[in-house]
This record gives sequence, C-alpha cells and structure tokens, in this order.
Amino acid sequence: MFDRPRKTFARFLTSPRTEPGSAPQRRPHNLFEAAAVYVSARVEDDQDRIDEAAGWVSPEALSFGVSELACRAVVALARERDESPRTVARALLGLPAA
Repeated sequence: MFDRPRKTFARFLTSPRTEPGSAPQRRPHNLFEAAAVYVSARVEDDQDRIDEAAGWVSPEALSFGVSELACRAVVALARERDESPRTVARALLGLPAA
C-alpha cells in the first residue's frame, strides 16, 4: 500500500537539483527533434548540423524518426493537394503516376 508513495518520495529525494542562479540542465534530444534537424539540415546542405543531429540519437532511432517525418509530410501534402498519399509520394520522388 505504501510502496508507490515511498518510491515516488525516494525518487524526489534522489533527483538532481540545480542551485539557485545556476544554468538549468538541458533535457536530452528526442528522436523526432533529431529527425527534424537532420532533415532540414540535409535540405540546407549544412553538414555540421547533419552531424550534430546524427549524434543525438542512435542511427536506428534517427532512421525511424526520418521515416515518421516522411510519412507525416506525405499525408499533410496529400490533404493539402486533395490527392492520395501514393500519388503525392510518387510525385515527390519524380516517379510516373501509377
């Protein structure tokens, strides 16, 4: 019964704290932030930002994030153009309409 409150309180007591006036700790980047920075840097041909974003997460996580970003972008464009996602994806890749 008291296990959950005890664990929560113990986590609170052992959590890192910042001293007043010290710089706040930065949270780690997540895979979607890494994917957004990576893709935008690729578009802008900014190798430094590409390398920075690639170091934030594992290659597998970055690949997943880029894939998820591509899916969301195709869906958004398809809705905007009132076309199917397949048609939009093929057009973006320069493929003939199927």
